[in-house]
Amino acid sequence: MADDQRWRDLTGGLAALALCATMVPALSAQPAPVTRAFTGFTLIDGTDRAPVSDATLLVRDGRIIAVGPAAQVAVPAGADRIDLRGRFIVPGLINAHGHAASTANLATYAAYGVTTVFSLGDEPPEVFTARDAQRMVAPPHARVYVAGPVLTPTSPDDARTQVAAVAARGVDIVKIRVDDNLGTARTMTPEVYRAVIDAAHARGLRVAVHLYYLEDAKALLAAGADFIAHSVRDLPVDDAFVRALVASNVCYTPTLMREVSTYVYESTPAFFGDSLFLAHANREWIATVSQPARQEATRTSASAQRYKAQLPVAMRNLGTLHRAGVPIAMGTDTGPLGRFQGYFELMELEMMVDAGLTPAQALRSATRDAARCLQLDREIGTLEPGKAADLLVLEANPLERMANIRRQHSVWIGGTMVQR
Repeated sequence: MADDQRWRDLTGGLAALALCATMVPALSAQPAPVTRAFTGFTLIDGTDRAPVSDATLLVRDGRIIAVGPAAQVAVPAGADRIDLRGRFIVPGLINAHGHAASTANLATYAAYGVTTVFSLGDEPPEVFTARDAQRMVAPPHARVYVAGPVLTPTSPDDARTQVAAVAARGVDIVKIRVDDNLGTARTMTPEVYRAVIDAAHARGLRVAVHLYYLEDAKALLAAGADFIAHSVRDLPVDDAFVRALVASNVCYTPTLMREVSTYVYESTPAFFGDSLFLAHANREWIATVSQPARQEATRTSASAQRYKAQLPVAMRNLGTLHRAGVPIAMGTDTGPLGRFQGYFELMELEMMVDAGLTPAQALRSATRDAARCLQLDREIGTLEPGKAADLLVLEANPLERMANIRRQHSVWIGGTMVQR
């Protein structure tokens, strides 16, 4: 019996080896991943390096494998070539403060060149699913990261409970709101928001804060807040806050277009005539904000007019903080009615230049610097080997004029062109 068993073991092993041998040719016959070669363009890679004319960028499996002057990057035989002579490639734009309620919203962001959005609150399960799926394969829409429900605890115990709940859902960041909505709501108390921050940090999560007032910004920074998701708008920032913010290395997101959205529909805005805006904008929103009664209500709204008056304060504060060396991440708070996803990000960049940033600095705030602020810089933000091939191809140089960010040729996520 023992000899019979050894014989069966031997013959079974030989059969398995034979099967493996027959599989080898099939495995070796699998086609190699296709390399896509973008050629002839001017490279603006999102770093501090100077633009490179006549550049080549190679992509395989959704990642950049080589990029640089054409003379230094050989295009492999059989590569899929895309001739972009006369055009410019920049990294896909990153919105550090947006809102996504659906994958359709993410497609709209991508249609305007925003290839990543940090959605800061109230995403439905559909968006969580999209976030999870992008870990396996590049999405056909903007990449997304989520905060889940914006926390509204009323006690330290409630704060700890709410943090545990969003942590269990696998959020990427925790979001709180510390603002009285121009005197119409109760502000979260320091005791409560400190409990949120401590509980989140204990679970390895960072905390993004919605705020309005300078004094709240100072107190939240001292409490350990990790990300300031709006401009200080009530007062000019003072030296003490500037020094504290620089020392903390906490990032600041201006969301200037959020302020614009509160009053701009008191009449029909000029950008409603932009063909790029009209190509992908929500038509129902356009119709709603164009209603004469709504425009009249905006003209007579005390809150709208107050936000309008505070916008110059926000812009001056952005300039002050930028000059002091505070890391700035482009964000817009797009997503609610009238805050047009994707397009407002392009207008935000122009406003940041008006606030004192150069076009190169504004562009980096929406690429490399935003990626660093969101702790995503190992994956996105610059066009370097090993990173995701998220690209925005432009017809004109955005470093010469920020408005050229609207002159878009194509958008690519993971090396695949976004269908717009």
